[in-house]
Formats: sequence, structure tokens, C-alpha cells
Amino acid sequence: MKRALVSVSDKTGVVEFCKDLVLCGYEIISTGGTKSTLETAGVPCLGISEVTGFPEICDGRVKTLHPNVHGGLLARRDDPEHLLALKENNIEFIDLVCVNLYPFKETIAKPNVELMDAIENIDIGGPSMIRSAAKNFHSVTVVCDSCDYGKIIEEIKANGDTTYETRFKLSAKAYRSTASYDAMISTYMTAQCGEANAENITLTFDKDYDLRYGENPHQNATVFKGDVEPYSVPHAKKLHGKELSYNNLQDANATLNILREFNEPCAVAVKHMNPCGVAIGVDGYDAYMKAYNADPVSIFGGIVATNCTVTAPMATEMNKTFLEIVMAPKFEADALEILQKKKNLRVLEIQIEGVAKNSKQFVSINGGLLMQNQDIIAEDSASWTTMTKIAPTESQMTDMEFGMKVCKHVKSNAIVAVKNLATIGVGAGQMNRIGSCEIALNQAKNAGHMDNIVLASDAFFPFDDCVKLANDFHVTAIVQPGGSMRDGESVVTCDEVGIAMVFTGVRHFKH
Repeated sequence: MKRALVSVSDKTGVVEFCKDLVLCGYEIISTGGTKSTLETAGVPCLGISEVTGFPEICDGRVKTLHPNVHGGLLARRDDPEHLLALKENNIEFIDLVCVNLYPFKETIAKPNVELMDAIENIDIGGPSMIRSAAKNFHSVTVVCDSCDYGKIIEEIKANGDTTYETRFKLSAKAYRSTASYDAMISTYMTAQCGEANAENITLTFDKDYDLRYGENPHQNATVFKGDVEPYSVPHAKKLHGKELSYNNLQDANATLNILREFNEPCAVAVKHMNPCGVAIGVDGYDAYMKAYNADPVSIFGGIVATNCTVTAPMATEMNKTFLEIVMAPKFEADALEILQKKKNLRVLEIQIEGVAKNSKQFVSINGGLLMQNQDIIAEDSASWTTMTKIAPTESQMTDMEFGMKVCKHVKSNAIVAVKNLATIGVGAGQMNRIGSCEIALNQAKNAGHMDNIVLASDAFFPFDDCVKLANDFHVTAIVQPGGSMRDGESVVTCDEVGIAMVFTGVRHFKH
């Protein structure tokens, strides 16, 4: 008689699965809560202590770590010495292992979880059995996902056992499962003990879905989902529209990174990873209209996000242009009905409340991975230094702070022109700073802005050419990090033309 060892934390479908195994001639061995569940449902099973001849001890910490279990799993059926060892020690084969692990991820996701609670949900025996069974997949079927129950039963009914191909794939899946589990534990424990310089890192994400293609049609792509975070596209709720594309996801993420800079009513429009309009308003409608008017040409085919509830008037205005995605924490029923008139428009409900759990940013490079802290430093104008004889006005300082919050999310070299808490020109990703400055200021001029312009730069001015150009476009105040050997030239030129200049001391390169 074949034997199956079943010990699961998630008991979804396990009773039906074990009933089918019994009908297929399997003897069930089980532990603790799983055994109680099966017996209550009328499924006959042996307790693990009947197999090991040893009681479950230490509050269940030790129950399956025994030669009668792992010998039955690991012994090669084609090796005479292995077979002799089992016979001499009265160990029987175990042909199938069905195990899913203690809910460590769910435990540490709880608010204010204590370290000891997390530790007690670190599974030891489960991963050991999974790994033993997976290693001996030539003879043993390992099951760690209830989604596989149906296929396994079908094959056993048809063939008397699972196929080699299925066992091989289940083995690989099992090792992925334990690797992910260990990665969650190591990440949590590393953070808890305050280790800042770990010698290696292991990241784990769960597959969400396959994309039609990546950045271009010839590239395959898949979405993987991590922990729930505020301002997260993978965890957003899609209320309407097509599936998001790879480029949609990238742009949407960039949009939300800008949006989370602001607590005031704000709207952000992004195109190709750069903002084409960002604005603060008295309410959501005002913020959206200001963001739209910042660049009504570039917003076409772009992505919009707001931290306000989308109302019917806002939705009506949004529907006047072609947008790929609209994101907000909430949509009024009438607003959603209006937006749903656009068949392909993606409408996403995003979570903006809560604290970000991961302050790290990862970027893949050929043969390696870069890790850094996210650029989430708060802009604090009180710590800035006025370098010129002319000090900025209160309204200019407000625009400067707004401009720096936007500028840090614009590809370097980055120059942002601002007026009345709205972008009026964005110069992004140029190979020299004067080029970005020209783009931003020409955009502002073409939109009719000829006075009271504030300019923000993500990094220092290497020369005073940007100041001279700014003066030609009636810029009245400039904010930049400072730090150039030629800072003095820019300050002197500002004093000569009557522009206030402020240094923040914080650079915001974005590559």
C-alpha cells in the first residue's frame, strides 16, 4: 500500500484530496491539526507518532524530524543498499508528501507583530519534508500547492501514480516554494536584528500574471507582486479597461512616486516616465485642470493620478482627452460611469494610506543588481540657504519646494519651471543642463508664462549659462542643490540680474 504524509497549515481542499487518495489505495499519515481535520471529516489516518514511535514534543516544534520519515522519503528505490537499510530499521516508504508551511508571511504582515510570534511561525519540519521529497522526485510526489491537487488525483486514477514529468515539475516548484519562504524569513530577521550590511540578499515575489509583451512586442514580460504597499500599481484594484502593458506599469509607477510627495489636493500627469503636468489645487478638479493645462499636448496618451476622489466634473474633463490610465483612491459612482464610456481606458483604485514597508530600490544590470535607498528624503525649505542678496518671497519659496518635489522624479539632467504650485515647463533627460533649461523655459513661454517663474534644478549649475537664459525668460527665483566649483559665478550673475537663488544642499539625480 502506498503512503501519503499530509501536514498542512492551509487546509483548503485537503479533505477532498485525502478522500481521493484513500480511494486510490493510499494510507494517510498526518500530524496535529491536519489529523484532527481529516478524522472529523471521516478520513482514516495514522498519527505521525505511530510512524516515528516518538511523541510530538516542544509544542509541536519536533514531530516529523525523524529517520522513519526522512528515510521513507529519501531512500532510492533502485539502490539495494538503501533498501537494505530501510528493511533493517523497519522503515517504510512514503510515496507522497502534501505539505504547506506555517503562515510566516501572514504573521509578519499583522500590525505590531511581536518577534516571538514571528519566530513561532517559522516552519522547520515542513520545509525539511518538502525538500526531502523533492530531492527524491524520481519516486516521491511532493505537493505544496492546493491548486495541484486535482491534476495529481487525475494522474493517479489514470496511471496508478503521477508521471515522472509531473513529479519533476512539482519538485522544482517545491524548491521555489521553500526558497521563497526562506527569503521572507531571512529578510525579516535581518531587518529585526539591525544588520545593514548583509553579505547577500534574496528577494522573493509571487507571479501575478503574464503580460502580452514587454517594452516592445518581441520581448516577453511577466508581473510579479511583492508585499502590499501604498501607492502600488500591482496592488491597485482595476475597475475598468484593458490589461495594463509593461510600459503602462512603468509609467503608472512613476506617476504614483510623484503623487506620494504631496498631501495637498494634487494631480499628476506622466508620459514616458517623466511628468508633463503636476499641480496642487484647492480641490481635485482644480488640481487636474492645472496639471492638464501645464502641457495639454503631451498629456495626450498619458497617465493621470490624483490623491483626491474623482468626481463627475473631473471625469468629464478627463474624458475630453485620450488617456491610458486614471488612478485615484476613490471614484464617485457617476464619475466611474463617465470614465467607463471609454472602452480601453484603465481605471485603477489605488491605496494611498499606510506606511511603506520597503525603503530599498533595486535595479538590474547585466550580471548584477544595484540596491539603494529610495530617494524619499523630505524637502525642508527651512534648512535651505539663500545665496543671493535678494531673498525669495514666501510664495516663491512655496513654489520652490513644490518644484524640488517634482524635479527629483524627472530624468537627469532635470529642470522644472513652476508657477503658482503647477509645472509650466519640464526639461528632462538632456545630456547637458542648458539643454534641459531651454526645453523647460521655451515650454513655459509658449504657454504664455512671461513673469514670476520659479526654476528648480535636480543638481548644481556647472556654469552661469542657465542663469543668463533664465533671466531672458523672466525667471525670478531659482532653487538648486549647489556644490559646483563655479557656484559663485551663478550667484554673482543672479545678483546682477535680480534673481533670487537658494541652495538646498541635496542633489536629486535620477538615471
